Amino acid sequence: MADWLRRIEQFNVWIGRAVAWLTLVMVLVTFAVVILRYWFDTGWIWLQESVNWMHAAVFMLAAAYTLAKDDQVRVDIFYREAGPRGRALIDAAGCLLFLLPFSIFLAWASWDYVATAWSIREGSREAGGLAYPAVPLLKTLIPFTALLLGLQGGVMLLRSLLRLSGRLPADAGPHDPIGPA
Repeated sequence: MADWLRRIEQFNVWIGRAVAWLTLVMVLVTFAVVILRYWFDTGWIWLQESVNWMHAAVFMLAAAYTLAKDDQVRVDIFYREAGPRGRALIDAAGCLLFLLPFSIFLAWASWDYVATAWSIREGSREAGGLAYPAVPLLKTLIPFTALLLGLQGGVMLLRSLLRLSGRLPADAGPHDPIGPA
């Protein structure tokens, strides 16, 4: 079981590192859009839209990576002052009460939205914008994000429960092995 949890976390980290390269691509594409517009008095709507969609992809796909690296923004009124067991309890409660229900809701709420985009072969609303299948593919990232967040939330929850049960040292870091390698 520990091997599966480690693989899930490694997958989320791999996705986050891979999608981070889109930020460089966004900068280069934005530079190209500006050069085309102001030096050559031309431009393409699809190129401008692609920057927005890449930003959305980075934001969505890096969310589980951020959780895996324990770099998420926390309202740490209680967390900061809590000891290792208290932090494990807060993490477990946060996963059970907020993260996992949110992931389930996001997957459920986005399912019809994404299915409709595929069924109508949706393209951009702008003339010359992104064409089919780009828009449905990008919208498919929404339930995929929910899946990645849910999987990483499960890893976090199990790690917290192992800490609370004493099967993982309470002071183990967020990236310490979950079980025997």
